[in-house]
Amino acid sequence: MSASPSTLANELQFRAKFLKVACLANIVLFVLLIGGGTALLTTVARATGASTAAADEKDIRAVLDAQVTAWNKGDLDGFMAGYWNDEGLTFISGGDITKGWKPTKERYEKRYKADGKEMGKLTFSEFHIEAFSPNAAMMRGKFELTFEKEKDEKKKTASGRFTLILRKTPDGWKIVHDHTSAEEKK
Repeated sequence: MSASPSTLANELQFRAKFLKVACLANIVLFVLLIGGGTALLTTVARATGASTAAADEKDIRAVLDAQVTAWNKGDLDGFMAGYWNDEGLTFISGGDITKGWKPTKERYEKRYKADGKEMGKLTFSEFHIEAFSPNAAMMRGKFELTFEKEKDEKKKTASGRFTLILRKTPDGWKIVHDHTSAEEKK
């Protein structure tokens, strides 16, 4: 038994409509799958402690903001909280390398807290942060110290550049390497 031409035409129209609906359904499912997958990955990343570059930059800046606040209050312990409390910490300045958290703190005490010494007012500026990974970053910037008690105008301010390597630890971002150089007075 053969089908009539009108039956074949009806079947072809039905198949064409079915294919259009099936294609449209596949496109909708694909878009939902991609969008849902992205949302799922973002949720899982946040739940497991992964963070975004913007959040890391904000957290790194917060470390330096806390250091400035502590320094300007004369709180050297608070300032040192931004550093990794480990013997692996390195601090380079003035051609000298200081290794370890405790020797770095002692260097700051000798230079800024000894008898007759003034810590001054600290500011940081010109930040540039570059992430190496979700757990490591480099920060460059400028520091300026202003000493109110200093009579000699040439010694009233000290400024320079720094490069920091930071690592994300269980206690948050910490400075693991600090290379600071003072600008020469002209």
